Amino acid sequence: MDNELQEILAAAKDVAVRFKKLTGKPLGITGEIAEFSAAKLLDLKLAEARQAGYDAIDRAGRKVQIKGRCLPQKPGSGQRLGSIRLDHEWDSVLLVLLDDSYTVIEMWEADRQPIEAAIRAPGSKARNKRGALAVRQFKSIGTRVWPVSKP
Repeated sequence: MDNELQEILAAAKDVAVRFKKLTGKPLGITGEIAEFSAAKLLDLKLAEARQAGYDAIDRAGRKVQIKGRCLPQKPGSGQRLGSIRLDHEWDSVLLVLLDDSYTVIEMWEADRQPIEAAIRAPGSKARNKRGALAVRQFKSIGTRVWPVSKP
């Protein structure tokens, strides 16, 4: 990622933090921050804008859908990922968790099969219809990929 882009993202983060303090509402840049942060930290190649189904390609050629979530200082139990569309082409989903200043806290990745099973599991019509998983549920089927644990 070039310096100019890093400067723009840093400025956007500052504006988003100030906007939230003034209005109490998020500015809506979490997805973009998550995508560029994941690409930089995990060496992913971002897909063309508006590519249906996936946001990046990893070094193995796998199509990765990136979901970003800002967690407040005291996260509640209702933290959910955005909609995961099973009818689109992707191999895994990467969840980028950010703090309230849009700094990456950690990243989790899960492959398609366990995500599909979790979304289709009986119990929640809303989850089944929207394809939205709770952050806690996603972490239970995924693997933390950043920061990398040291043995």
